[in-house]
Amino acid sequence: MVKFNNQYVNREISWLWFNERVLQESADKNVPLIERLRFLGIFSNNLDEFFKVRYATVKRIVEAGKTGKSVLGGEKAKDLLEEITEIVIRQQSKSLVILKHIEEELERENIFIIRETALNKNQKEFVKEYFLQNVSPQLMTIILNDLTRFPTLKDTAAYLAVKMIIKGDNGKKEKRFALIEIPKGVDRFVVLPKEGDKNYIIILDDLIRYCLGNIFTMFEYESISAHMIKITRDAELDMDNDLSKSFIEKISSSVEHRKISDPVRFVYDKSIAKDTLAFLKEKMQIEDTDSVIPGGRYHNKRDYMGFPSLDRNDLLYDKIKALPVKGLSIEGSILESLTHKDYLQYTPYHTFTYILKFLREAALDPKVRTIKITVYRLANNSQVAASLINAVKNGKQVTVQIELQARFDEQANIEYAEQLQAEGVKLIFGVPGLKVHSKICLIEREEDEGLKRYGFISTGNFNESTARIYTDYTLFTSHAPILKELNKVFDFFETTYKINKYKHLIVSPHYTKKVFHRLIEQEIANAIVGKEAYIKIKMNSFTSYEMVDKLYEASRAGVKIQLIVRGICCLVPGVKGMSENIEAISIVDKFLEHTRLFVFANAGNPKVYISSADWMTRNLDYRVEVGCPIYDEDIKQELMDTFEICWRDNLKARVFSEKQDNAYIKAKTPKHRSQFETYDYYVKKLKEK
Repeated sequence: MVKFNNQYVNREISWLWFNERVLQESADKNVPLIERLRFLGIFSNNLDEFFKVRYATVKRIVEAGKTGKSVLGGEKAKDLLEEITEIVIRQQSKSLVILKHIEEELERENIFIIRETALNKNQKEFVKEYFLQNVSPQLMTIILNDLTRFPTLKDTAAYLAVKMIIKGDNGKKEKRFALIEIPKGVDRFVVLPKEGDKNYIIILDDLIRYCLGNIFTMFEYESISAHMIKITRDAELDMDNDLSKSFIEKISSSVEHRKISDPVRFVYDKSIAKDTLAFLKEKMQIEDTDSVIPGGRYHNKRDYMGFPSLDRNDLLYDKIKALPVKGLSIEGSILESLTHKDYLQYTPYHTFTYILKFLREAALDPKVRTIKITVYRLANNSQVAASLINAVKNGKQVTVQIELQARFDEQANIEYAEQLQAEGVKLIFGVPGLKVHSKICLIEREEDEGLKRYGFISTGNFNESTARIYTDYTLFTSHAPILKELNKVFDFFETTYKINKYKHLIVSPHYTKKVFHRLIEQEIANAIVGKEAYIKIKMNSFTSYEMVDKLYEASRAGVKIQLIVRGICCLVPGVKGMSENIEAISIVDKFLEHTRLFVFANAGNPKVYISSADWMTRNLDYRVEVGCPIYDEDIKQELMDTFEICWRDNLKARVFSEKQDNAYIKAKTPKHRSQFETYDYYVKKLKEK
């Protein structure tokens, strides 16, 4: 059971329980078999990022000699590090059991992941040739014994720690240690020649193990063994104060420094020899505040996200065909359509193409004068970036606010910034002390009656790759008062000392908390006098204790509150006298739930908002975020409908409770799986007249 300090769940522990929900998907036999392997990869990748960021932050608190109780929900930082390690060891053990079961089920499907000791003659010949042609040229091998300085290991790269027993000149046996870096330029899963109906795969680590003799031919060893290790490094950016450097140079330098930042986690194959482990820990100077995790034979299970499909579509989720938005033609003019009404795009159920079409149309339209957009994460070979460059070439004034500190996308954004700048795009690099996380675009068009604005406001990134798997709302509008205020947001990026006032938009860091407080206060007042009062919220994470307290206050006043929170949730629902009117669930399924939606009863005339902001301290106080009211009654109803579809999910929804045990909602009849039903909802909508 999770430890509580009064009314809060610690955010780090809550995050680990979110990742446990991802792990549950890998164990769910209703999930297609290869998809289960990929969820195992997502679980591992999530854990890597957790240690790089959250564990590293808590470790810094400990090393600074502080307790951190005020920011860690009442837990002491040192105790929290120990608790995290205990939970992770338990989860890692569970993941190994799940992996074993999946492998057994794969064998029943004639898919065999075999070790180097199980290769037959033909497979051995294939492996030798594959090694010589594809692996050997990329191998980095380091003999450790005679080095005065231990090599710097790459963050989350996988290594084979090799131990050789060699007979010395004096007849005594010597130990030699070496490291082999698993090359990233080779597929982790090597597909061997098919034999009849049987598919065979060998993991690259085992292929290298089979070829150890080829690597260490110069050593006459009596025995040789190889076990995997990896480290995770602190990924926080440490910015220097050199005034002579540009912002891009500072970010680039900080990203480069990550490669040699302090390690925070050391994972090793638990079957490794004790003397090998002791040698490595001593040379690597592993500290007490580092998380030391005994694991299985293979690390970097995140690579399972790319497990080969083997043309076995029956073991994968059915691909859905992204739908058109009803009434909004991709072939016609989007700008013309927006003069009549607003439209809502809900990816991945709707095609992402509408955003690209909007930008391409703006790039070519002779009457469009300016395009302004925020960029947080772009796809590789981004069509969004290409459209913006195309607009510049057509004489448009294009302004891009690009966030260079988007975690783990810093280098990609630096490269895009340089590319856009070289093409003549005007770049803005954020607001001092704030990240720009808003997802907004605004264009200005010269029309007969004067300058007219069009734009879109989204809950997610303008990224055509993630749009296939992240659920996000995007509102397309020509609503003049909203877009006038959107222009104020872009003005703020350039004139940061000027704080604008907003009547429609909800903008962080100055107003989001105040506006939501006011909306909650109104529900409390309505509940007290017997009017209809409820709050329905869907978001990624909920960590702001201030907002948690406000919902507790609303609950005590009788406001009915429904929360759908995919990830961290520091609120404890269902506690008598504190949160008995609050229910909270989490949905983890085929798509990553990324929408932020806020609905307030408003005494029977609901107020509905979408936003780029979760209720986290960083989103409320330290980022530029934009929330938008929904005024179109059809879209308002559509958003409330999609919330209700999620709320009645009884197959993929887990309940938040005091136990924090990730218990599924007990499936009743009929069964409801919200992501599938949401797609059906939009299919049906297209058929309506």
